[in-house]
Amino acid sequence: MTSPADVPSLTPNQINALVVLMVEARRLTNVELRELAGFALTGKDNEKLVRLGLVETDRSHRPFAHELTDEGWRVVRQLHTAPPPKSGGSTTRSLLVVLSNLHRSLDRLRVSHGDFFKQTGESAPAAVTPPEPAAPATTTAPVATVDVEARVRAAYRDLARAPGAWVGLADVRDRLSDTDRATVDATLRTMVGREDVRIIPVANTKSLTPRDRAAAVRIGNEDNHALAIGAA
Repeated sequence: MTSPADVPSLTPNQINALVVLMVEARRLTNVELRELAGFALTGKDNEKLVRLGLVETDRSHRPFAHELTDEGWRVVRQLHTAPPPKSGGSTTRSLLVVLSNLHRSLDRLRVSHGDFFKQTGESAPAAVTPPEPAAPATTTAPVATVDVEARVRAAYRDLARAPGAWVGLADVRDRLSDTDRATVDATLRTMVGREDVRIIPVANTKSLTPRDRAAAVRIGNEDNHALAIGAA
């Protein structure tokens, strides 16, 4: 569980900046921030977010541009766990309520914040072509991936104390050391869409060992470290 101590003390403007950068899920210039949210990230607010490692600011040209770091994504996902800033009014409190409900909903849907807010390009209109004959029914994934999923599930059963318990991906990868990493990663990304599977990042990154970090699977804009299969 994440405690408020894992979330630094931030001003309302700093909270707003993190939230806008999260929901846009891309690099934003100060011009874009003004257009979207009515403020720019400058001065002490910018300096503190950079110093805390939450935001990366490109100062090589104007307007300056800002983007969340991995630590910034972690903190913005957990903003709702900390008390609201004393200088914040009803708007900041309401925003934290929205973030709390967003977190609960995405957790229930097993969707990461990075995937939920990920930018997608506009789809080009599909060309009108005659439908092709239906192909014979096949499995929904290559046989190799299906086999690896079975091995991941078997490894989980060996490692978990009970169905739904969290298991580190580092331990799972040890059981599949003879399988190339790309195949395991592809399998985990497929499995996260299953109803009984959850793969999440560890919120308290200070608790992660180098082994845990190396074993993470990238899903959306997040490194994920833990796997659970089945009901808790």
